[in-house]
Amino acid sequence: MENSNILPRHTSYELPMAAYGDGCYIIDKNGKKYLDGSCGAAVSCLGHSDQTINDAIIKQAEKLAFAHTSFFTNEPAEELAKLLSTNSPTGLDKVYFVSSGSEAIEASLKLAKQYFNEIGKPKKHKVISRKQSYHGNTLGALAVGGNIQRRSLFEDLLIETSLISPCYKYRFQDANENEIQYGLRVANELEDEIIRLGPDNVMAFIAETVVGATAGALTPVKGYFERIREICTNYDVLLILDEVMCGMGRTGPLFACDDEKIVPDIITIAKGLGAGYQPIAAMMCQNFINDAINLGSGFFSTWTYLPWSSHCMRRVISSCK
Repeated sequence: MENSNILPRHTSYELPMAAYGDGCYIIDKNGKKYLDGSCGAAVSCLGHSDQTINDAIIKQAEKLAFAHTSFFTNEPAEELAKLLSTNSPTGLDKVYFVSSGSEAIEASLKLAKQYFNEIGKPKKHKVISRKQSYHGNTLGALAVGGNIQRRSLFEDLLIETSLISPCYKYRFQDANENEIQYGLRVANELEDEIIRLGPDNVMAFIAETVVGATAGALTPVKGYFERIREICTNYDVLLILDEVMCGMGRTGPLFACDDEKIVPDIITIAKGLGAGYQPIAAMMCQNFINDAINLGSGFFSTWTYLPWSSHCMRRVISSCK
């Protein structure tokens, strides 16, 4: 668009000006309707301009828009965390809210590293992922993704990540093996890579439960994730499932991994969590990870810990008495 101050994704063509939404449609300033068939990259799953959602946003904004989590909790966050925990796979009871899927992935990597530090295994730091995966656009999330085109320009900025094969039977299942045999073969690549890197060095395996745009809604074969779960448990490697795109009911159950009959150690959600009405995402972790931090340092190091923060907190509380 001429005279726009927005840095565009593409400089070679002009985008239409979206003016408002109506259910599954976006309408531009000229009144032309567009069917939002992709839900804006798997985001707007509840439709546009839903009045019930709009009313709820206005009601909350009239009460409170922001309160820093270093100093306060709040009822909507507590209620949402309880709702997610109640409906999540067993043990995923702790929820950490952020503003985007990339942030949720970053938080999961930081949490995995801190967990092993807390339990006295600081050597564990390496991450294994899958080829043709995508976990976000920030540097940590991009580093653990396997999309070569998206990574290529930034390779010298990224942490080293090992990539194993995706579970893609249409392309890679051999003629002499059935679906179960194929799934076990590609899952066992994880064990081979852990052994190659050294089990004492590997902290996490990260995968999309159902792969998104980089492989086209790619579902795993039966038994694949059960074997992945077994390998991670055997080698003390955290299993991180990325459900930023496929979670929140997109595959049927609230969490896509419910269909795989496994429980991850950490899971990330976004997109459908806010349906485009609010920038929100979350990382959820198993209780044993939270317990390790609670019994150790006592704080999650998503940002640099400042010794005076607890002192400030006490002053704020005292001033309210």
